[in-house]
Amino acid sequence: MLFKYPELLWAFFLLLIPILIHLFQLRRFKKTPFTNVKLLQKVVAQSRKSSTIKKWLLLFSRLLLLSGLILAFSQPYFAKESVSYAKETVIYLDNSFSMQAKTENGTLLQDAVQKLLQGLPKDNTFSIFTNEQVFRNVTLMDIGNELLTLPYTYNQLGLKDVLLKGNNFFSEDEKSIKYLVLVSDFQNRTAIRESDTLGNIQTFMVRFDAVNLENTVLDSAYIAEVNATTIDLSVNLTTTGSLETIPVSLYNDDKLIAKTAATFDKNRKSNVVFTLPSNEVIIGKIEISDIGLPYDNQLFFNINQKDKIKVLSVSESDSEFLKRIFTEDEFIFTDVRMNNLNYSILESQNLIILNEIKTIPVSLKNTLSNYVQKGGHLMIIPAFDANIESYNSFIGNYYSTSFVNRIDEERNVTGINFDHPLYKNVFAQRVNNFQYPRVTSYFKTRTMAPKVLSLQDQSPFLVGQDGIYLFTAAMINTNSNFKNSPLIVPTIYSIGANSLKSPKLYNTMGQITTIDVKAVSARDNILKVTQKEYEFIPEQQSFSNKTILTFNYNPNKDGVYVISEESRPIQNISFNYPRTESEAIYADLDTLNRNTTLNNLTEVFETMEKDNRVTELWKWFAIFALLFMLAEVLIQKIFK
Repeated sequence: MLFKYPELLWAFFLLLIPILIHLFQLRRFKKTPFTNVKLLQKVVAQSRKSSTIKKWLLLFSRLLLLSGLILAFSQPYFAKESVSYAKETVIYLDNSFSMQAKTENGTLLQDAVQKLLQGLPKDNTFSIFTNEQVFRNVTLMDIGNELLTLPYTYNQLGLKDVLLKGNNFFSEDEKSIKYLVLVSDFQNRTAIRESDTLGNIQTFMVRFDAVNLENTVLDSAYIAEVNATTIDLSVNLTTTGSLETIPVSLYNDDKLIAKTAATFDKNRKSNVVFTLPSNEVIIGKIEISDIGLPYDNQLFFNINQKDKIKVLSVSESDSEFLKRIFTEDEFIFTDVRMNNLNYSILESQNLIILNEIKTIPVSLKNTLSNYVQKGGHLMIIPAFDANIESYNSFIGNYYSTSFVNRIDEERNVTGINFDHPLYKNVFAQRVNNFQYPRVTSYFKTRTMAPKVLSLQDQSPFLVGQDGIYLFTAAMINTNSNFKNSPLIVPTIYSIGANSLKSPKLYNTMGQITTIDVKAVSARDNILKVTQKEYEFIPEQQSFSNKTILTFNYNPNKDGVYVISEESRPIQNISFNYPRTESEAIYADLDTLNRNTTLNNLTEVFETMEKDNRVTELWKWFAIFALLFMLAEVLIQKIFK
């Protein structure tokens, strides 16, 4: 038994006072003469005996009365030892898109918020955090409205991140009792291990389950085929239920332009194709109506007016093969002879090709070095009789590259680095058996640059990355048949196409996205990205021929955005939420300590309340004091 005011127990010494009074009564007796006391002797004896009993009864009743009062005022109680320790409560509330799943009381998130509002004591202080927001040392009165209007987010934290983040909200007081409550549907985003617990913190995992797990997803969209006047847009869908068909609508800037029905196969997948006009700006949205998760029922995309890429070939050899690759519909190809080169046009090019120049002049080296530093792309094809010293003084600045000597031996080009960024989405499958191109001579090369193509002896034939590419052999017909190889078009076309990165149909939020905008901003001007009232400024680098935009933390909402400069629209860019939460697969919490998993929040609050439960006894002692006071009155009446 514990006492709230133990210092009042010193009052028990006051019990000595009634004891002394009853044991040492200093009353003086008066003698009264009687003529005959023989008849009174028996009465006197009986009175003295009853008086002694009365005194002892009064003594005990008064002692118990005072003891009851002393104990009542010291407020005794029964409780665990932990009740005197400080309590700290931290709650993680999952507000990811999977919490949009339906329950009988709305969505999983709405149900969880209502349970928190009903179960948490209104005056208790706690900390609560979601996937993006943090509320420290608050009460329900402080954040009740904010919890009711909590937005959903695609940025779902993994279990390990939640545990580490929750641990940071606790104090360093080792004696305080710490509770960490995780409220989520616990989707199987990351593997859960038994080590995913906090040893010195009582962790409660409360899973909320949806009533209906069926969901239909707009997975992806891509351009399947491009014709002279039309574009075929292919859309993939997936369903987790027994749905057989669903309507799919296509909008262009909120205007319905097409509608079709998607039929699911036995694998619960479907594909539909929309035909769009080519050379037309499309601000697109694909939409379905589904009772499952609403966030994946729409997919935004855009098709911009395609900018032509400027390619300049500085040649001392035949460049007709380049002209056939860089066609007028996508490129502005210019070929000039070395002795007719106008240096002032170099900075405005997206790709410059040195096509079999014997010697690179110092003035051209300096200009090209400045061009590359500003983000320009460069491709070098050496001449058969190239001046090695002249080349090395220039290419040595990139990946520590240098020509050693020319080797006049025939070799086949047999190695293709399919994992190189240059060949991303180029080959449908890895081809190992085809007619290999050959060279009759090549330059032995030392370099730190990754190989793109290599000869049969593993010597590099094409090296480079990040916009700087170098061939190690001349392409003149007497030295190589590479011009007639199937490899030449995807290789050189990709080099040209990557020199100005056009926006994809759409980008996925949560991933770093980089695009090239064919806009040269003035010194004080910046490019802005807007969608109605929402506006932000992405990270950007301005060069002489383009501006590179990098998207990392923004935007935070899906849709089609406008890239503009001083209110002048330049082009559109689209973002969609990742589809990682669309699949209804959940983690197995049984791999964790069973004491940490509870079925509902009510059990959590009851478990926490047991550590705080106090059984107060002062009322009982007050009642005992009243009873003994009544007992004293009865004693006084009975023993008159």
